[in-house]
Amino acid sequence: MDTTLISVLVAGKTTVARDTVCFEFTPMSGTALPAYAPGAHIDVHLPGGLIRPYSLLDAGAEAPPARYRIAVLRETASRGGSVALHDRVRVGDILQVTAPRNRFPLVPAAHSVLFAGGIGVTPLWCMGQRLLAQGASFALHYSSRTAARAAFLADIRQGFAGHAHCYFDDQPDRALDVAAILAGCPADTQAYICGPAGYIDAVQSRVRAAGLAADRIHIEQFALDAADRPAITATDVAFQVQLDSTGEIFDIPADESITSALDRQGVFIPVSCEEGICGTCLTGLKGGIPDHRDTYLTDEEHAANDQFMPCCSRAKTPLLILDL
Repeated sequence: MDTTLISVLVAGKTTVARDTVCFEFTPMSGTALPAYAPGAHIDVHLPGGLIRPYSLLDAGAEAPPARYRIAVLRETASRGGSVALHDRVRVGDILQVTAPRNRFPLVPAAHSVLFAGGIGVTPLWCMGQRLLAQGASFALHYSSRTAARAAFLADIRQGFAGHAHCYFDDQPDRALDVAAILAGCPADTQAYICGPAGYIDAVQSRVRAAGLAADRIHIEQFALDAADRPAITATDVAFQVQLDSTGEIFDIPADESITSALDRQGVFIPVSCEEGICGTCLTGLKGGIPDHRDTYLTDEEHAANDQFMPCCSRAKTPLLILDL
């Protein structure tokens, strides 16, 4: 995974809905931004040492893009990232971001259904723009608490006329009916879901109940409900990790994560979600067997045991050798 940091200028900061701000990042003189495909996200390094992932808004292109844009909801239970962006980052500031990564790519299909909950609309709007440009068949179903809180609502309604369908909690007469939406879709329809954890769980269960195969359902999330977050338990034990590059060995206590214990001992691995869902801390393995506790890697990638998420995963063997 490319961990090179790119310096960008904050060229724009615009309110696009209640509590939601759009940031525009442009490359510094003499540099180019890496291209990306719809569904990609970047990690933004924020004041105070925080790192947070945000989906890219625009359709993406093969050529280097002129800008990156993200939309950030000010979270009421923020761990600091959204507050830092809203309150501390201003036009003219210089930030560092990673190259785009994509675990939520578009798959060619006869028809695509995009289910967006709240700020989860950002990667799906990006996908919709690409599908529209291709002349592909798709529909965007956008749910929000109110119209005032729906980011880019006017742009979506105008740009996706005939493709966009909106639902608001304060207008209960028009509710999202997943079964009805999928009833008339082609057999090879692909469904994409992004939003708060509760929204994803509810829509995903209804999509499955409607008969769509699991390999046609794609989700993107950057936070888990409290009950689903990986946690250290009373049965966890201490173990050690070794850095393959130097041979140094470090103790990992039974009640502390690998990233926290290594950071305390002078070895820094970038982390963002600390829940095993964003991929920021993805680390290669040279030896040992990890106890995978993330939802970022696939079952096949877990079985390979050549990479893992040290923010939440632990060890099944006394020693893990990290590709560091």
